[in-house]
Amino acid sequence: MALIVAPTAGAESYVSVANADAWHAARGNAAWALLSTEAKEQALRKATDYMGRYSGRWKGERLNAGQVLDWPRAGVVVDGYEINWETVPAAIANACALLALKASAGDIEPDLGPKKQSVKVGPIETTYAAGTRQATRYQSAETLLAPYLLGSAGQVRVVRA
Repeated sequence: MALIVAPTAGAESYVSVANADAWHAARGNAAWALLSTEAKEQALRKATDYMGRYSGRWKGERLNAGQVLDWPRAGVVVDGYEINWETVPAAIANACALLALKASAGDIEPDLGPKKQSVKVGPIETTYAAGTRQATRYQSAETLLAPYLLGSAGQVRVVRA
């Protein structure tokens, strides 16, 4: 099944395979080039699904209530400039390509169970500090996305009446 790329209706990805190929080639990510087109499309769908975790934190508003993905958006201002509401910004597409590479190597959004305080394998034991993160964060992708997000996970949007 051919990948449908935003801003097309029914979109499944923020970036096309061809654009993801170019992005990864420019960065020397040889593992991406080894994937079949079908595997790349699947990874891009998974990466786009993963980016849904930022729903509610994006700047601006969806264009309409029936929109499948969070992008494109209206009213997004980055560095004092309004982003074209008819497109998906390059940084969003690039973050999707980056996360797709991670998704091609394994599950980027595994189910979370109870936190472990310590793990012992043979003579090696690791003890985790209280309150440590259980899920993996993809800092390189979050850096690309940061200008398009309202703030950190602990912040909420405040609207004055």
